[in-house]
Formats: sequence, structure tokens, C-alpha cells
Amino acid sequence: MKKIIIVLILAITGLFSCKQSSKSKPDTIGVETLDSTTNIKSQKLSAKHSENNFYTKYEYNESNGARLIIQNSFPKSGINYIDPNGKKYMYAVFWTRITNETINPIELTIDFPLDSFEIPSSSGNHMKLLLPSDTMTIHKEPLYDYGLTIKSFLDKNRHKPSSLKRTINPKGTSAFYVVTLSNRGVGGTLRTGFSLKGQNLFYIVNNKEILCGTIDLTKLMLRK
Repeated sequence: MKKIIIVLILAITGLFSCKQSSKSKPDTIGVETLDSTTNIKSQKLSAKHSENNFYTKYEYNESNGARLIIQNSFPKSGINYIDPNGKKYMYAVFWTRITNETINPIELTIDFPLDSFEIPSSSGNHMKLLLPSDTMTIHKEPLYDYGLTIKSFLDKNRHKPSSLKRTINPKGTSAFYVVTLSNRGVGGTLRTGFSLKGQNLFYIVNNKEILCGTIDLTKLMLRK
């Protein structure tokens, strides 16, 4: 009888231990939490990498330390675009981010010329500049064409004038696209970007400067 009682006690103890072991399994959820934290860190690192992933960066500084920052991206492109009539073009998608670290709102106005222009480094290559109304965000940076739905945009806007107006509030940023559309390839690298000279805003395409707007920045000067 004693042996039977001892066996029953051992069996109950073993069963209890198994239940405790199975109850302890939810603790492995901590691994998922750790993975989530790692993903957040990766996103932060990705955003930090993006800060250094621009082709050009210009800083315009006020005497009180406030700044206006213009950052211009490298291109992304599927290269070929065929319009509804079957005509072939070459395109590239760029984006620019403007950060207003002054104490006043900034009115940004851009008007690209309706007509195309010839790129000096590529004779016979005529290019047009277009401004989609979509807002670029840092999360779109890894996407194809920076997340812009390029074909529908070009189908509707390739022959239209292109302009953009935005107010950038103090301590705020604005990011927007620029699309280049040309009759053939450049035959080398294509680099573009906005910059300021005095109060005049220029868009530079492979060293060709195109006057495209103005910003009142009389108190600002380019950092040397």
C-alpha cells in the first residue's frame, strides 16, 4: 500500500511539473518583443542612412543660427516610358527635401518652363521637367521610382506646364518629386538639384542652370 501511495505521489508530481513546463512556454513571446525592438532600431538606422544618401546638400544660415536646408536625391528610373501614342521617352525620378529651421514660414513657388531644353553634355537630347503634386516621404525612398506612379502621371501631364506651391512652416519640412522626361538617354550620369543664388531658385541638370522660382532669403547666406 505504501508503494502504491509513493507511486501515485511521484506520478502527480511529474504531471504537475509537465503543466508548469507547458505554462512557462508563453515566456518565449519575449523573443518576439526583442525582434520588434530590433526592427525599430533598423528603421532608425535606415532613416539615419537616408540622411547621408543625398547627391547634394545646401545650408543657408541666418545670423541667429537658424537654417534653411535643401537636399537633392540621386535618380531612380525604369528608364523607358511609352506614351499612349506609342512614342518612346526616357525618364528619371528625383526628389528634394527642404527643411525650414527659421522662425518664419517660407513660401515655396516653383514654375518649370513649358518647353523642353537641350542638355549641353548630350547634343540632341531635349528634356522637360515635371512636378508631380504627390508628397514624397522617407518611407518611399526604397521603393521603385520612389513610390511614384509614373506612367499615369506622365500620360496626363507630359504636355502640361508644371508648377508647385507650398508653405513650409517653421521647424517643418517639405519633400516633393521632380521628373525629367527626354527624347533619349543622356549617355552618362544624370544629376540634378535645386539651389539658391541670392533670392533666385535654380534647378541644375548636369551643370545647366534653369531659373525656376524665387524665395525671399535676404538674411540667409550659403555656408562655405
